Amino acid sequence: MRRFLVASPVLVMLMLLGAAVPVCAASTPRPVVALFTVPKTVVTGRPPRVSLRIVEPGVASVDVQVSVAALSTHKIVVVANLAWVRTGRTLTVTWPRGATLTPGSYRVSVSAHDRRGETLRRGARTSGEASLTVDAPTPVPAEVPAPVVPPTHAPEPAPEAGVPTVAQTVAAGAVFPVAGPHNFGGAENAFGAPRTGYLHQGQDILTAEGTPVVAPLAGTILTTNYQEAGAGYYAVEETAIGFDFMFAHCQAGSLAVITGQAVAAGQALCKAGQTGDATAPHLDFEMWVGGWQAAGGRPINPLPYLEAWEA
Repeated sequence: MRRFLVASPVLVMLMLLGAAVPVCAASTPRPVVALFTVPKTVVTGRPPRVSLRIVEPGVASVDVQVSVAALSTHKIVVVANLAWVRTGRTLTVTWPRGATLTPGSYRVSVSAHDRRGETLRRGARTSGEASLTVDAPTPVPAEVPAPVVPPTHAPEPAPEAGVPTVAQTVAAGAVFPVAGPHNFGGAENAFGAPRTGYLHQGQDILTAEGTPVVAPLAGTILTTNYQEAGAGYYAVEETAIGFDFMFAHCQAGSLAVITGQAVAAGQALCKAGQTGDATAPHLDFEMWVGGWQAAGGRPINPLPYLEAWEA
């Protein structure tokens, strides 16, 4: 069976009159923005990170340009020429060196054309345009200087019967036991700091190896000895004022006194070292009342005395 196409009366009339009949052609492909990401807000400085992707069926590359226009003046302030880029690839815009944006409102726009001169097809979702707000950076509050805290000094102990006061030792001409640069370290170096199985009975005075150690007051050397797991090389002095002093961790071979020897204030006893149970050069200085290591004898905190002698 044969089928015949029936033309409309209007078409037949146009054909009979010899009029041209329009022919419906497929629309010409144009570039389309498939992805365009721009942050809504940034702070003053470099233009923001912008990503985009342009597609066009049957076209391998398009010429792309991204511009930033100030809405207040409607003038373009920054332009990035991406040149010919491959379609279908996500790109990140590289802005010109030195480009900056000041606070205000802007419009970021993409423009592109293919080798036939066809430009972007802009739709509601593929317009290739976005708004951008540039804010001034939040001011950083000025740093408030920390209040000056005076150095903490150990309080002078309350007077005890038979125990000389700090002032009495100063009046007696006491001198500092380390004749060189020094410091008192931290909490671990203080009197009463915890040790394995006992509490620290003196005050550490940190100084360089070989710094002279001297007698604070005149007296007599009770003993000199060596304790491998403890005080190392040490000397003990008995004073006429009522204190016994111990000087521990002396440098090997530096002891300059012997048992029973009388010494004057400021006389060299040994040199600071790190013998015995020590990890750094220092003098472990102990002050005893009632006799060093004697029944009824006890150590006291030497720091108030040391600070007074240091001054």
